Amino acid sequence: MNAAVLGGGSWGTALATHLASKGDDTILWVRDDAAAERLRAGGENERYLPGVTLPASLTVTSDLADLAGRPLILAVPTRAQREVARRAAELKPAHALCAAKGYEPGTRARMSEVLAAEFGAATGVAFLAGPSHAEEVARGIPTSVVVASDRDETALLFQELLHSNTLRVYTNPDVLGAETAAALKNVIAIGAGIADGLGFGDNTKGALITRGLAEIVRLGAELGARPETFFGLAGIGDLVTTCASRHSRNRGLGELLGKGRTLEEAIEITRMVAEGVETTRSALMIAAEHGVELPITEQVAAVLFGGTPPREALEALMARDAKPEVS
Repeated sequence: MNAAVLGGGSWGTALATHLASKGDDTILWVRDDAAAERLRAGGENERYLPGVTLPASLTVTSDLADLAGRPLILAVPTRAQREVARRAAELKPAHALCAAKGYEPGTRARMSEVLAAEFGAATGVAFLAGPSHAEEVARGIPTSVVVASDRDETALLFQELLHSNTLRVYTNPDVLGAETAAALKNVIAIGAGIADGLGFGDNTKGALITRGLAEIVRLGAELGARPETFFGLAGIGDLVTTCASRHSRNRGLGELLGKGRTLEEAIEITRMVAEGVETTRSALMIAAEHGVELPITEQVAAVLFGGTPPREALEALMARDAKPEVS
């Protein structure tokens, strides 16, 4: 099959590597000629995915015209999604898959909404979710993901395109649920990282993951998502992985905060985009609009933007009024 991946970060490089390694005719698009030449000359993405050799069959380009006639996989940060989609819309793709997790800063639009707005009704739009760190997918470590789309044809196309003996791909029609889970798990992962930085243990992390899932389900249900989506790969699967993994940039950023670094310092050290930072703002605004309480998200926001010391934020969660777990 033919495929085109847009975005030369770790996730875009990993997906392009995966597709080319399994024999698909794959093109990786990056923003400029210099970046394309670095990848071609070096044979690896030294900045974002060091140690992973790019397949010799992978074509790297900075010319969007080279992608014409191919299904598109957009693996660029949420803040760049609309700009890249607007440029790629000239190709009139039949199908497009978003691989970024979070909301568009400012508009709070979900990524599938951004793609649908820019590509138009003629393009089938899907969303990729699940526990899938780039570092492991690129190395062929067994992974399972889900492609969410309200168009069966689009979901099945990307399922067939991505599926291999190392990447198992499921489909799900609940795009809203998959995107809500994928976005908010990054916020909870920052909280889990803060707990790690403070030196807390497995009990704390287990509680954060469990109560974090309760927050995600509560908001998702209010928005109209299917509850079962949150107990699948896009929900609990990705949440556990992101809160626990050494590869998680959101958990890693939280750990730096827990150790006393400022947000600016943590962002500089991690070097890659931690989508959970901006997602925290968006999630609280969406929750307020719908009258949904997100206590963990509120305390993560207090640390990120309000100057609250990390230990004080976690103590505030523990000091909340006692209540039944199930009501």
